[in-house]
Order: sequence, then C-alpha cells, then structure tokens
Amino acid sequence: GALQKDQKWIEAMKVELDFININNTCELTTLPKGHKAIGLKWVFKTKKDANGNIIKHKARLVAKCDIPEHGIDFKEVFAPVARMKTIRLLLAIVANNKWEVHQLDIKSAFLHGDLKEEVYVTQPEGFIKRQDNGKVYRLIKALYRLRQAPRTWNIKLDNTLKSLDFKKCALKQAIYTKTSKDSTLLIGVYVDDLIITGTPKKEIDKFKAQMEEKFKMSDLGLLAYYLEIEVIQTDGDISVKLTKVTEGTMVNSTEYQSLIGCLRYLLHTRPDLSYSIGLPSRFMQEPREQNIKAIRQVLRYIKGTKDYGITYMHNEGNKIHGFNDSSYRVNTQEEKGTTGIIFYYGESPIRWSTQKQAIVALSSCEFEFIAATAAATQALWLKRLLSKLTHSQEEKVTIKVDNKYAIALMKNPVFHRRSKHIDTKCHFIRECVEREDIKVEFVSREYQKADILTKSLPKSSS
Repeated sequence: GALQKDQKWIEAMKVELDFININNTCELTTLPKGHKAIGLKWVFKTKKDANGNIIKHKARLVAKCDIPEHGIDFKEVFAPVARMKTIRLLLAIVANNKWEVHQLDIKSAFLHGDLKEEVYVTQPEGFIKRQDNGKVYRLIKALYRLRQAPRTWNIKLDNTLKSLDFKKCALKQAIYTKTSKDSTLLIGVYVDDLIITGTPKKEIDKFKAQMEEKFKMSDLGLLAYYLEIEVIQTDGDISVKLTKVTEGTMVNSTEYQSLIGCLRYLLHTRPDLSYSIGLPSRFMQEPREQNIKAIRQVLRYIKGTKDYGITYMHNEGNKIHGFNDSSYRVNTQEEKGTTGIIFYYGESPIRWSTQKQAIVALSSCEFEFIAATAAATQALWLKRLLSKLTHSQEEKVTIKVDNKYAIALMKNPVFHRRSKHIDTKCHFIRECVEREDIKVEFVSREYQKADILTKSLPKSSS
C-alpha cells in the first residue's frame, strides 16, 4: 500500500546519500561569513519495464538552481557533447569496417566532478542529526543541477581518457581516438553516456575494465538505444530509427511549438521529413489553420512509415560526397529560396539539412550558387572530421549540382558581370574549387538526391 511505497522512496533516498558519502562529495562545516548556502531538494523518478511495471524507485538529491551567481558560485559551465551528425558518421565508419558499437553508462556521473569554487549547500531535510543542526555542507565534488556540474564532470572524464592515452578530436571535442599499429578505438561522449567502437574486440573489453576501475558504471553491451533512437546491429550493418512517434491535436501556439519540437527530433533518422517539418517550423510564432493542417498531414505520413530509418552497410565505400539543391520561389512569401544539402559516406546518408536562404537571389542560378557555398562549409568540416577519425589523408569531396550555369559560375571567375552583386561570402565556394578541396559535378534532376529537401513531393495521380 501507501506505506510500502513510502518505504521504497525512503530506501532510495538512503541509497543516494550513501553514494554521496562514499564518493566524498561533501564535508560538514559551519557556513563562513559572506557566503550563502544553496538549498537542496529531492527529485523522484520511477523506472518501468516494457510492460509498464515499476522495477526501480530512484531518488536524486539536487541543488536548487535559482541561487548560484555567475562569477561567484560558478564561472565556466559549457560541456561538449557528440551531436547526432557526428554519431551518424561514426556509425557509417563502423558499418563499413564491420566493427561493433558498445555503450557504457557512468552512474551518478556529475558527482565525480571536482569543484574549484567554494560552494556550500544546506543539509537535506529529514536527514539532519541533532548535533549537526545549523551546519552546512561544503561541496568537494559537484551535485546535479549545479550550473557547473556538467563542466566539472566533462573535465574529469577528459583527464581520465587522456590518462588512458586517448586523444581528443580537434574538430569535435566530444570524440576521442586511440590508435596503435594493431588497434583502433573511437569514443563518443554524451554527458554520462559513452559509445565505444573499434578493433580488436579485446581492446574494447580492456577499455571497459579500465573505466570500471575508475567509476561506478553500467556496461550496456552492444549499443541498442542512443538518445531514444533505436540502433540495430546485425551482421555488420547498422540501422537507426526513432521508435517513439508523438501524435495529437493542436489547439494553440504553445502546443504547436511543442509538437514541432518533437517532430524535429525525428529528423535525426528521417531525412525524408526534412522539408515537410522544416516548412511548418517557420510559422511557430503565429501558426494559422493551414499550418495545423500541414502538421496533421505530416503526422498521417509518419504513422504509415514508423519503421523507416537509415541502415549503414558494410563495403559501401569510404568517401564522402554530397548533393545540394535549391528551390526558386517555392512556398515562400519573402522571395527567398530553400537550400537542401545531403552528404553520404559511401552510400549512407550522414548529414542533411533544409534551410531558408538568408538573402534574396535574382535567378535559379544564383540560388544554386548560394546553396553550393553552404554545402562547401559542411563538406570541409566533414572531410576533416573523417580524416581525424580514421587517421587518413584528407580527400577531395565531390558536391553534385543540377544547374550547369551555377557550376560554371563556381569554376570560372570571368563571370564577374553576372555575379558581382552576389554577397562576397557566397564566393567562398570558388576558393574551395581552386584549392581542390572540393570538386563540383553536374547531376541530372532525376538523380538529384537533395531535391526532396527543397520541396514537397508531388501528389500521386489517381
């Protein structure tokens, strides 16, 4: 009954306090003059199995986040995480090499971060001993919801990985590599979740053992879920798809914005939704009835395609190439085009985007030229990241465009009369072509894979 339920929460709180004590997170002291003690509160959460049955009661002691002041209680708060576009490239490399991807979860990760600042917190209610009444805790290590907690944990993890001879990727701070003559290991970090891949398998097992010596952690085995994205590993191939689909009706702008946010999360594994979700995203401030109808249509499409995702396969090639396209005066009231960009590692999509162009162009040629410049910046980053992850030479990236005049504009600076009015930064693509960092090729419209990112699909004829 209720008494048994309360007892489970009390036990959960005791478990949390025991870990804090074992971890030497804080020490009891008297509050010095000129300092404020930050309040604490309990956050409760239940963990359920696939059938909805409660299998665990979890209590977390956290800091109240309304008191700390920047420059006094904390300074730096930023902590890098591996973004999905980086993880997709990582998974494509893994599948191409027929490696396995494993996952580790660091328990109570933030409690491991060492604090530099002098921070005091109150004692948790219900657990204050009579002889210690009026005293406070000075934090030696971070607590959850302290502003600097993610930063201190990241510093701790960074130092730990470097002590194990890992090197931080210069282009992506949340990726670490370790290579030798006979082995390669890659680590992706998202707060307290680590994904590990490489070869041989015994090196992955060795790394897990080393981490278990330093932190209390859960070995989750082969990567199955990453940020609620399902990852299926079968015979060297890797498929990713989002398993949870949000459905519902909209009644006001707040619900509309909330639903758009949920739908945009689908874009991590569904490039086919990039335009159909991107277009309604432009009307979040004042959604109209037609915007709501468009969202309902997208939801109907998603309901019928819930099993769609991306599969990264072995032996599909190890080079990056991309497609870029733009729409000219399609679904816009501002005379601005839509840029669509998609990059592949071999035959697997790893990076895509749909964006409204920032400036007005005077022709379809200019729209394509501006879109190609946006693609060039992404191409340079991807080829450098691939070089860092695989420890190979940087290779030229091919971008395929379906406008011959735009290609001529990129390759031939003589076209000054027709291009001098274009924003100077858009000519960056020319420099990339001249330096041979990027190769631009023509592709006919029927093979333009970025076309779906710039306009809606035509209605099927009945």
